Amino acid sequence: MKSFQIVKSETMYRGRVFDVRQDQVRLPNDKLTDLDVVEHSGSITLLPIDDEGRIWFVRQYRHPARVELIELPAGVLENGETPEDCAYREIREETGMAARRLKRVGEFFLAPGYSTEYMYVFVATELHSSPLQRDADEFINVEKIPLEQVYEMARKGRFRDSKTLAALFLAQPHL
Repeated sequence: MKSFQIVKSETMYRGRVFDVRQDQVRLPNDKLTDLDVVEHSGSITLLPIDDEGRIWFVRQYRHPARVELIELPAGVLENGETPEDCAYREIREETGMAARRLKRVGEFFLAPGYSTEYMYVFVATELHSSPLQRDADEFINVEKIPLEQVYEMARKGRFRDSKTLAALFLAQPHL
């Protein structure tokens, strides 16, 4: 069986968070097609749970969606940063808390039809105050929701971003 073969690849755009390239690909039937690919360094999302059994969420405006969403904290891997180091940094930036324990519970492609972004999911426990400066473009409100309410909220469609839903699914056996 023939495979997909990249004939030509060209970067069309370089951005702060991702680049966009266009690949000319020879399909298994020998036809050529152009595919646009968002190149991304990878990311993490966290399910922080405190000693009272509450999960820490962030509420923030998401411009592409044009709505404010309630999500699990997340962030982009910096150049050379491990997923664990990114998780330790992001929880402090977004919630003001640090985690003494992180447990990787899964990983997945966010949108493999057009993006290389690969996300790692962590459960963060033993939280304690240790804030870091937020990014200049982040306007975040932290919300703590009891674990027993979180999965009901998910079933009722209160969480509308894929990473939060996937992370809740992956973390459930570890809670």
